[in-house]
Amino acid sequence: MPLLAVTVVGHDRPGIVAEVTEAVSEVGGNLEDSSMTLLRGHFAMTLIADVPAGPEPLRVRLVDLAREDLSVSILALPQEPTGESGLLARLSVHGADRPGIVSTATATVARYGGNIVDLATRLGSEMYVLIAEVIFPANTDLVKINDELATVMNPLGVQASLQPDDEDLF
Repeated sequence: MPLLAVTVVGHDRPGIVAEVTEAVSEVGGNLEDSSMTLLRGHFAMTLIADVPAGPEPLRVRLVDLAREDLSVSILALPQEPTGESGLLARLSVHGADRPGIVSTATATVARYGGNIVDLATRLGSEMYVLIAEVIFPANTDLVKINDELATVMNPLGVQASLQPDDEDLF
């Protein structure tokens, strides 16, 4: 059965989540994974659904959303095994906002084979915050990565911490 990735982005209003998930259900689809957030007042949703009928019936069902200043994209995905194994860690970065924080932190993680599986950032009035869930190869030395993070993040005026995280909520 085809897995579909559906993204919906645009100006926020009540009912978008209900309309998208109802459309999936009405074409016989089953919602598997989803994430939704507001980014500076803009709605952003990504979901993975198993839709036996394929993308076209869902595309037809969602056409009205696209007319309401929402960008809707549907992509067929290959069926692939899921579930990475390794060392789960949580990266947190905080400090005054400036360009390069996310790229520097994530490049450091990537150098050690870390795969970012969830990432969120927020800019508050006083502070920029990044929180990420990362899977590293099993025998990764988090102390070594923390040392490098301190070295590369210090010139940006932010602090970073990488800690083991065995409390994966999803």
